[in-house]
Amino acid sequence: MTVPLGVMQSLLQKNVSLLLKDNTVLEGVLQSYDEFMNVVLTDTEEITADTRRKLGTVILRGNNVVRISSK
Repeated sequence: MTVPLGVMQSLLQKNVSLLLKDNTVLEGVLQSYDEFMNVVLTDTEEITADTRRKLGTVILRGNNVVRISSK
């Protein structure tokens, strides 16, 4: 069994893709996280069906995140 915080540790400083509850996808570099899965992303882009928008640095509350995967 994989421990979620161990997986998060392995993703630090790497490009990740996050799926949010509202089906928005954010892609960026994972800078930090905490035990509640709150995350800080840099160089973040928001991706929707027809657009890509640069957001820069983003702080996300963990309960909004459905999935985190490496890019």
